[in-house]
Amino acid sequence: MKEDIQIYHNNLSITELEICSLLYATIEDVLTEANYKIWHAHPVWFIHDNPIVGYSKQKKGIRLMFWSGKDFQENKLNVMGEKFKDASIFYNHVTEIDIHDLKCWLKKSITIQWDYKNIVKRKGRLERL
Repeated sequence: MKEDIQIYHNNLSITELEICSLLYATIEDVLTEANYKIWHAHPVWFIHDNPIVGYSKQKKGIRLMFWSGKDFQENKLNVMGEKFKDASIFYNHVTEIDIHDLKCWLKKSITIQWDYKNIVKRKGRLERL
């Protein structure tokens, strides 16, 4: 684990750390070709510099967000972005995480992507990769 991610994890409660540790390990297991870093203050994984998945501590719990998740057609990813193609789920306890679902979503995140990398160049317009 990179130092900046470890620092992020060190600032979590025990319950939040359990959730984020499981998310981290699963994401790393499935997205073997992805790079990750702290981006906008939380861990995010990228494929070819395009953001794919990340998690963050929020008032409602730990938010797992997929940048292109709206197109996954997954009912459990029920927090949809209004302007872009993101979809999220919140966790408040590690037992709420369905590993099978998580791995399925991560595999979809490899093949279903919108080009966020070039969104500024395209003046806010997304294109499907």
